[in-house]
Amino acid sequence: MEIQIYSNNLRLTDQVEEFAHKKLEKLGRYLPKISEARLELNREHTRRGEDIIAAQITVRHERGAILRSEERYPADPQTAINLALDKMYKQIARFKSKRNPKGREKFSASLEELNLAEELPLEGSNSTEIQYAAIEEASSDHAVVRRKEIVLTPMSEEEAVEQMELLGHTFFLFQEANTQETAVVYRRHDGSYGILKPTI
Repeated sequence: MEIQIYSNNLRLTDQVEEFAHKKLEKLGRYLPKISEARLELNREHTRRGEDIIAAQITVRHERGAILRSEERYPADPQTAINLALDKMYKQIARFKSKRNPKGREKFSASLEELNLAEELPLEGSNSTEIQYAAIEEASSDHAVVRRKEIVLTPMSEEEAVEQMELLGHTFFLFQEANTQETAVVYRRHDGSYGILKPTI
């Protein structure tokens, strides 16, 4: 498993990097077929003048599925990492519990992998009591705090829905495998799904 650790607007100390590396390395015990685990730490400034540390963990599975979790915590990278890990454990548990039909196996773990995997930590084992409302309020201005470039993966609409659900998102940008067109799948208020396609 390849481990990548990046920071933006934040000095990454040896202590934090070592802590993060050990934490990410353990993910392979709970999902042995992980090919890459990536951590991004970003320091964000609020209107109150406070520093919020955002920790985003992205896991790529050998079958092609992507799992992602993100959490924020004031000023403390290690706590932000632990909170993001708690969310990632839930993503891994969901991934391991899925059973997909032939042709869509990439969004579930194989029986071999399940037999090799260790039991996930108890839910909330790393949790720290947080004033989430205060963090949300402090971060609720309309400034753009992050820009990301993403690689579009060709897939069917059904696969895009599966990937969106694995990530826990309400929308997902992808490239349609048949037409090579860019599209967005999104979850509607009634629980059904919609597709958006750009046109000029």
